[in-house]
Amino acid sequence: MKVVRDPVHGYIQLGESVIRLIDTPPFQRLRRVRQLGFSYLAYPGANHTRFEHSLGVYHLACQLTHLIDDVGVRREVEIAALLHDIGHGPFSHTTEEIIWGWTRRRHTDVEDILAEHCLAEVFEADGISPKEVVRHIRGETYESQILVSEIDVDRMDYLVRDSHYTGAAYGLIDDERLLHVMRFYGKRFGVERGGLQAVEALLISRFLMHPTVYYHHVSRIAETMCQKAIECMLEGGELGGEELRLMDDTTLFARFASSLLDYPREIAERLNDRRLFKRAVYTGFEDLPGDILKYRRHRRRFEEEIAEMAKIDPGYVIVDIPPPPEISESKVQIITRERTIPLEKVSPIVAALERSQRKNWRLGVYTPPEYREEVRRVARDVFQIRREARQYRLDDPL
Repeated sequence: MKVVRDPVHGYIQLGESVIRLIDTPPFQRLRRVRQLGFSYLAYPGANHTRFEHSLGVYHLACQLTHLIDDVGVRREVEIAALLHDIGHGPFSHTTEEIIWGWTRRRHTDVEDILAEHCLAEVFEADGISPKEVVRHIRGETYESQILVSEIDVDRMDYLVRDSHYTGAAYGLIDDERLLHVMRFYGKRFGVERGGLQAVEALLISRFLMHPTVYYHHVSRIAETMCQKAIECMLEGGELGGEELRLMDDTTLFARFASSLLDYPREIAERLNDRRLFKRAVYTGFEDLPGDILKYRRHRRRFEEEIAEMAKIDPGYVIVDIPPPPEISESKVQIITRERTIPLEKVSPIVAALERSQRKNWRLGVYTPPEYREEVRRVARDVFQIRREARQYRLDDPL
C-alpha cells in the first residue's frame, strides 16, 4: 500500500495492483494530457492533467463501492474509475470530435488500450475482466452509475479540481456530504432527500464553471485553432486518426512544428506565443436564426463562404457553433421513502438554471486581428445576425 498526497482530496491510498496499472506507459501518458485543454491561456494555473484527475476519481469511487454487494464487481468499478480517461487524446476534449470523425472511437472505446500487454498482465494476475472494466467505463452496467451518471464521482472530482487549479471560486461542493447520501434504490443510483442542497450546490457550481472556464472565449479560440491545424494535417496525410488518438499534448505540438505544411507550423507558433485569433462575432441565440444549431455540421462551408467574401485564406476564418446547452444533472434521482423523483421536479433552482444556461451559449467567428472588421461585416450577413453584439469589459463605464 502506498499513499500519495493530492491537493484536492488529501491522502489517496493505492494498492499494489493499482500501482502496477499506474506505472504502465498508457496511464503515464495521462501526465502529459492537460485536463482543461487550452484553458491555461486564460487561467495560468490550469496545468493539471488527466493523470491526477484519474487518481481523484478512483479515490472517490472507492468511497462508494461499499454499495456494491459483489466484491469482484466492486473491484472492477474501482479499476474502471482509475482508467476511465485512458482513452483521451491530446488536450482532452479539444480533439475528441476530430478523433471520432476519423476513427469512430470515443474516449470510452478503450478495448485495444486495455489489451496492451502491460495492462493485460495486471488484469490477468488480479483476475479482473478487461471486458467488464470497459462496460463499466461506458456506463453499461447499473453499478457503473457510480462513475457514469447524472451525478457521479467523475464530475464531483473535475468540478472541484478545475476550480482549484483555475482559481475560479465556484467549486464549493460538499463531496463528503454527497458521498454519505448517495446510494442505490433498486438498480437506480441517486441521492437521499437530505442531500438535496448538496446536489443543488454541485449544479450551481457546474453552471458557473461553464461560461467562466469551460467555454471561456480564450479557451474556445485556442481550441478551435488547434482543431483546424489538426484537420489540415489529417487531410494532408501527415497524421492518422489512430495516431492522433494515442498522442499526448507535447507530441502533437512537436508534429505541428515539424509539419511540411505552413499552416500547422504557424498555428503552433501562435498558440505558443499566445497570438490568438480574435472574436469577429460572438453572440447568443437571441440575435441568431432559431435553427442555428442545425448548421453545426456545416461549419467548414460557412468558413469557406465567409473567407471567400472577405477575400482572405479560409485558414484565417474559424466558425465555432457549440453544442446545445444542457444540464444533465437536472435528471438526478432524489430518493424518498417510496420512490425516486428527478431533481427538476423538487428543486426550483433547476428550472432557473436551465433557462439561464441557454443565455450563456455563444456562436463565435474568429480571425486574426487585421481581418476582424471585414470578417465581422461578412459574417453578420451570412448568419443573419439581427444586431451588433457588444462585448463589455469590467472597466467599461456603466
